[in-house]
Amino acid sequence: MCTGSPSSNGSQPEETNATTEQQPQPEQEATEQPLRTPTHAIVGAAKAEEILAEYGSNLKLLECNSQVSELLTIIRDKNTTRSDFKFYADRLIRLVIEESLNQLPYTDCDVETPTGAIYEGLKYRSGNCGVSIIRSGEAMEQGLRDCCRSIRIGKILVESDANTHEARVVYARFPDDIGSRQVLLMYPIMSTGNTVLQAVNVLREHGVPEKCIILSNLFCTPVAARTVVNAFPQLKILTSELHPVAPNHFGQKYFGTD
Repeated sequence: MCTGSPSSNGSQPEETNATTEQQPQPEQEATEQPLRTPTHAIVGAAKAEEILAEYGSNLKLLECNSQVSELLTIIRDKNTTRSDFKFYADRLIRLVIEESLNQLPYTDCDVETPTGAIYEGLKYRSGNCGVSIIRSGEAMEQGLRDCCRSIRIGKILVESDANTHEARVVYARFPDDIGSRQVLLMYPIMSTGNTVLQAVNVLREHGVPEKCIILSNLFCTPVAARTVVNAFPQLKILTSELHPVAPNHFGQKYFGTD
């Protein structure tokens, strides 16, 4: 960037009376203020290699930028109104769903354009479906439908036993041919990972290979990530944040039951 030095036209500058005129001060270099890098971005960048080493390549974080950091901040803020909470949560869900779809297998596809040219493109392989873990996982269903209009969605209800506090499946409904499909398992908050473990076990019991399951998640604790990765190393996980504290109020505030 240029500094503010006077230009030269080949002639000598005129002398000025130092007693009557002040000597001109050199202009400071016009520098732009650096953008403030969010803590979320710093942590994400610093831990990228550590995450790969500790959790493997099947755990993927949403690309870290200021937009994502703002969404995470608004969702965690206790002063956020429910209407704002739902609006910004839906935005984050859409980003996570879009990136989850990038993990699905594609196949080559050639199409003819209106001008008669052949365009070499891609398309999803047939046989994808979504499965939401009731209730908070249902918040992510519309985001998936917005991206895949005709996709089929199943449901799993996992509850904690009143005495043992262990997670157990009390309801499951899937497409009949789910065993031959790629499954996007939707669950926004993972604190311990126990609920996801039970859900994945049910999917496997219905014939879904572990490698064909992609977990779409918004907030995940390191404990939960370690639990799920160790139990199902071939399972793909896509989340927006690894943080020791998960916003467990998400489902209640999203659906207005807080």
